[in-house]
Amino acid sequence: MTRFALTLEFDGTPFMGLQRQAHGPSVQQAVEDAAHAVTGEDIIMHAAGRTDAGVHALAMRAHIDVAKDIAPFRLMEALNAHLRPAPVAVLACAVVADDWHARFSCTGREYLYRIVNRRAPLTLERQRAWQVSQPLDAEAMHRAAQALVGRHDFTTFRSVHCQSASPVKTLDRLAVERVGDEVRIHAAARSFLHHQVRSMVGCLTLVGMGRWREEQVGEALAARNRKALGLNAPSDGLYFTKALYPGE
Repeated sequence: MTRFALTLEFDGTPFMGLQRQAHGPSVQQAVEDAAHAVTGEDIIMHAAGRTDAGVHALAMRAHIDVAKDIAPFRLMEALNAHLRPAPVAVLACAVVADDWHARFSCTGREYLYRIVNRRAPLTLERQRAWQVSQPLDAEAMHRAAQALVGRHDFTTFRSVHCQSASPVKTLDRLAVERVGDEVRIHAAARSFLHHQVRSMVGCLTLVGMGRWREEQVGEALAARNRKALGLNAPSDGLYFTKALYPGE
């Protein structure tokens, strides 16, 4: 049995999420079905993280165990052939140690949230970003974001359906920048709560609009109450960008 690490890119629009779902298509199901077509084996894919319906990935890490004798490049090419026309691509494939685990070996995860800040409707970026037509103050958003960096109880920014054992997480980075008419929010942590990034983005956007004071983000955090949340940003603009592992 050989363990292969995969790097996946996918458009989350047609999926119910990354994890296999009983009520609709998932990225996991697409990859597992492709792997079965290639190997004839019943294969389970394990990923670095879960994503909600509509969330995208630029470099999601995952692994599968395969009994068939096959080279990494051939496996990658075969998986991509069988994944078509699903919007999922294997960008890289490598043999890893038997104890390497896409989820449990992961020491850090990074996300990008994209806001297109303009009045004109989205065409090329439709379902790839969140459009906010009201002008946003990205510098104020960045200043407000710093109240969330560090180890905190993120109950306010946690979905009621979150399955994490604790609301306490350490946020390593939360940065906001403007690039032309796009506002980008970068978030990094060892792990995140369900809806945490989208909830943080929603509140920061209220600051950018001038509807919240900068200090209100920290006040919402201190409330430790989901009712203090101002806004949960839509899934369209969220991208899983990187998973970190020891030695890489």
